[in-house]
Amino acid sequence: MLGRADRHGTVLLSYFASDGYNTVQAVPMRQGIDRGNRDLLERLHRGVKGPFSAPGAAAVLALDLGRTRRFLSYLSSRGWLSRVRRGLYTVVPLGAEQPSEWREDPWVVAVSVFSPCYIGGFSACEHWSLTEQIFRDIVVVTARTLRARRMEVQGTPFLLKMRPRGKLFGTRSVWRGEIKVQVSDPTRTVVEILDDPALGGGIRHVSQVLKAYLEGEHRDEGKLFEYAERLGNRTVFKRLGYLVEALGIEAPNLSRRCRDLKSAGLTFLDPALRARGKIDKRWNLRVNVQVSAEAPA
Repeated sequence: MLGRADRHGTVLLSYFASDGYNTVQAVPMRQGIDRGNRDLLERLHRGVKGPFSAPGAAAVLALDLGRTRRFLSYLSSRGWLSRVRRGLYTVVPLGAEQPSEWREDPWVVAVSVFSPCYIGGFSACEHWSLTEQIFRDIVVVTARTLRARRMEVQGTPFLLKMRPRGKLFGTRSVWRGEIKVQVSDPTRTVVEILDDPALGGGIRHVSQVLKAYLEGEHRDEGKLFEYAERLGNRTVFKRLGYLVEALGIEAPNLSRRCRDLKSAGLTFLDPALRARGKIDKRWNLRVNVQVSAEAPA
């Protein structure tokens, strides 16, 4: 039994009989799904984990691909499936009071849409309690080639950073329900936002994250330098050394090593802002944003 919606907003349920004939019954779209379709829906709940495509659903339901596509469209139109993007669905909990408003966990969505990838930037900062700020966007670092740096999926905005697959290191696995998601570890998170401060919400917020990292349980200077060298952008050492001194953090060995490893050219402290500022010759930085040990208001 499958269903489709006609132009009047009525669902046509097709009952497939063993003799090859089928009957069609029209029901209002606001009715719940019947027992036969609910059985198929429950099979989907048991058989899939996270977002899925029509071929994946066809394997679970033991239906041909054409019938499966019509069935998924039918369930989506009635709110029992949520469409992540074209051709990708996720099941809505059977007990949901408002199925049409239910959305999949954005971290799970990221795995399905952007893999190979990991959650990074200020999203990872929140996960590791390196910040108290809450951001609406989800930062995803991906090895996929994408046209846009920003994308919205199921109403959630994603901020995307593209890197070669070999640069997707320094992550840990976390479970979101039954789905394993990669998130940058605390040290990789800090190196990431020093490399691209926009991923950390701007250099002022980056400075506060760095302060929390160096004063907290996650501090690992050896790994900090290992990751920065693997990433291959020596501007990271400039921003790191400058911020450590500007924030008044006691880390003389860290500052000295940063001076030895920094690049030679002139760099903006925050490359997203082209405001002019004084040049710090010690760090070869144009200080176009003022930072301090005090958290911004």
